[in-house]
Amino acid sequence: MKTTNNTVLITGGSAGIGLAIAKTLAAQGNHVIITGRNKERLENAAAQLNNVTPIVADVASAVAVDALVSRISKEFPALNVVINNAGAAHYYQLGANVSAFDKAAEEIHTNYLSILALNEKLLPLLSKQAEAAIVNVSSIVAFVPARNIPTYAASKAALHSYTQILRYELAQQQSPVKVFELMPPLVNTDFSQAIGGANGIPPQQVADELVQALAEDRFEIHVGGTAQLYQAFLQSPSDALQYMNQAR
Repeated sequence: MKTTNNTVLITGGSAGIGLAIAKTLAAQGNHVIITGRNKERLENAAAQLNNVTPIVADVASAVAVDALVSRISKEFPALNVVINNAGAAHYYQLGANVSAFDKAAEEIHTNYLSILALNEKLLPLLSKQAEAAIVNVSSIVAFVPARNIPTYAASKAALHSYTQILRYELAQQQSPVKVFELMPPLVNTDFSQAIGGANGIPPQQVADELVQALAEDRFEIHVGGTAQLYQAFLQSPSDALQYMNQAR
């Protein structure tokens, strides 16, 4: 996959991993569209970058997604990369009276169903390009869940499963759209501070490893410690689960 001269949409691009990816891709000669719910934060992020278009949009809103897709189709018909980075998380442990259903409903909708919807609506445009890509940002917890983000982990597991089948299906159809999954470990962002994000890797490392993987057509991208934990998971899922949660 080429990593320059693309038109790229990054959801949740105003901070953290999304912003780091936007900076990296914009610096490499790509036009980057970033979305977010907070207009002020989005515009502040865009002001740091060149060749970037900010669009206020909530990917969890069907109305907002329809408006986003309509605008992109009209103004950015060369769109060929979609990076689904926006997410929601609740930090808690399962038990009685913790409102797990409500928390899970938000996480499943934002982290899984909204991605499915946006991908489906943009696939007709992506399929017109000579080369295109969808990048779904999941997590290390897609295969080894953490007890303090139990339903977030479940939403990422759903995203992982969907991503595999989408990749397989588009390949069967000989589509020009390649499907990547970015699987970071703990990353030091505002989003992750409640679970010790200060101990995580920098967002720039995630961005750099993503760009390298795109260039190599490496579809499952195990960033940093994710690679080691994935190998431990293959050897013993129970040991990997114990390791993930021993300090949580």
